[in-house]
Amino acid sequence: MSRRAPTQFPYGMLTDDAGASADPVLVEIVQGSLASVEMEVETAIGRTSRSPMIRDAHDFRAGIHDRLLRKLTGRSYSALVHPVARDFPIEEMREGDVFFHNDVYRSEGGIGHLPDLCVTVPVFAEGKVVAFVQAFGHHDDIGGAVPGSMPSHATSVFEEGLMVPPIRLWDAGVPNRAALSIMTRNSRMPESLAADLDAECSACLMGARRLGELFERYGVATVESCFDAILDRTTTTYRREILSQIPVGSWTWEDYAEHDGVDDPRLHTQRITLTRTPKDDPDGERLVLDFDGTSPQAKGPINHCGDYSDGVFLKKWLAPILRNLAESPERMAELDVNEGIVPLIEMRFPEPGTLLTPVFPAPTNARTFVILRLLGVLAGVVAKAVDGKMPADQETIRYTGVYGDDRDGRSYLMREVLGGGSGGRYYADGEDTIHVVPDSRNLPSEFTESRFPFLVESLGLAMDSGGAGEYRGGLGYEKHIRMVKDGHFMSIADRSILACWGVRGGKAGKPFEVTIDAGGPNERVVDALADDEIVKAGEVIRIRTTGGGGWGDPLVRDPELVVRDVVWRKVSPEAALADYGVVLTGSLDDDSLGHDAAATEAERGSRAAWVREDAFFDRGPGYAQLADGALHAEVDLV
Repeated sequence: MSRRAPTQFPYGMLTDDAGASADPVLVEIVQGSLASVEMEVETAIGRTSRSPMIRDAHDFRAGIHDRLLRKLTGRSYSALVHPVARDFPIEEMREGDVFFHNDVYRSEGGIGHLPDLCVTVPVFAEGKVVAFVQAFGHHDDIGGAVPGSMPSHATSVFEEGLMVPPIRLWDAGVPNRAALSIMTRNSRMPESLAADLDAECSACLMGARRLGELFERYGVATVESCFDAILDRTTTTYRREILSQIPVGSWTWEDYAEHDGVDDPRLHTQRITLTRTPKDDPDGERLVLDFDGTSPQAKGPINHCGDYSDGVFLKKWLAPILRNLAESPERMAELDVNEGIVPLIEMRFPEPGTLLTPVFPAPTNARTFVILRLLGVLAGVVAKAVDGKMPADQETIRYTGVYGDDRDGRSYLMREVLGGGSGGRYYADGEDTIHVVPDSRNLPSEFTESRFPFLVESLGLAMDSGGAGEYRGGLGYEKHIRMVKDGHFMSIADRSILACWGVRGGKAGKPFEVTIDAGGPNERVVDALADDEIVKAGEVIRIRTTGGGGWGDPLVRDPELVVRDVVWRKVSPEAALADYGVVLTGSLDDDSLGHDAAATEAERGSRAAWVREDAFFDRGPGYAQLADGALHAEVDLV
């Protein structure tokens, strides 16, 4: 159902024949040009911005949209132009205009929390708007109750920072200094914020000029025909190569956020019922995602506004999961996710007042607990439909950081988005320490040590964090930070109780954990949602991020691969026996490590192998803690 959108944004085409008459060679040229402009915009932002979150961690995205507000590029997700077009008539826009917004509840679903600031620039050709260049990124501080603008115990969006509905930030090339002053005055990091906004505005204006040159070269009608062809090709490709892999039918699965920062930990349910319609369905061949059964909105900040504009942002956010159904990993990498997937997915949302349909002013700063979990819920429900030929779970984003006064007495904020291990796949192990934000990365130790009062004593892989399986889950990070001055540790993280699930006999990975002063007199485990944990000079913060879930029965994993993993320090000798039933021989010290084939066979034979009657998903021991002792949910059986 559609609800509460003040304006409807119907999906349509620019040309009568949906781009069928476009020159195929020119379509490739235009598509390549769009990708080039998008990359040039992102490169410019990365080189001219100031904050570590934008410049070094690369937590920002650019996107190109046509005048019908359709996303044309498929390299990564982006925000929406819809709220700008809703509040500012396109025919009244002028060259040099730059629009800005970050108001979650006025963003049509394109902005998830207030630190994500979005700038939008219209592209002109032949005197009219023909496209839009947009950038949005996670900024260090936009005000609110705590440094970083992500108060983990917030109960209202008013605690989370400055809300700005769509405004004209630059008017025909002239910056609105008053608006910029208001925003920077509300930030604890005003210089960084001002520099980042200037970088993003300038980069998008540059991108608009580049796109304008494309229209001048080939003509508006020709380029718009290519736009239609690009999106129609995506629709056709996904229908032929992806939807065809899912049988007609209906399946239900659910997963959970474990805490919201306000109430005690419990299961905050996110449920999807997936229906694959037949070709002769009156409304067309498509996937229907019904979120009925999702829990009521949380008191704390884990809510996500997903239902505006018929969920058009959420469709593009979730669609990359479907690429796992491609015929090969190489083909999967070739498939773009642009507006062409929108006609193939129908969203059905519950009534207002759930985790996905929160009512203003519900807090949203930790909405990653929902929007990232939904990626896994979709992967899980599709896995039920295709006999497990989907990756096991991954949860690859959490915000950790420290703040205080530096060596010179100036206030600082170091915040980092650390990745984790991805899930094992039916053909390969998961990848280690991946980041869900494309091209994002951890902060370089050399930079952070020179700028902030701490030392990075180690940064490596968290041994045994990947879930055991025929194909092992990828490993998370283990990072040790020693404070040089007293400071405060902050964390916005999930999966500290509920682990990344394994599938088809694979085991869950290890959860997120932060320990301060491990082995010392003040050793303590820090809650995954923390705003201001005091850390004394000399104490070490040990951060271990999540490992991905395993795929398939670990007792059938090739013992030689287990030996290799032990040599590579990805699996401990103890876990080789306990998790994989592999009896090791020799020693790591003299490169003689091997395994006893007969003893391994006997050891594995003494254990029960996974069979189809078992639960299809393994959620790890933390699930029983929150589910009154239950080992699995009813939906885990197939």
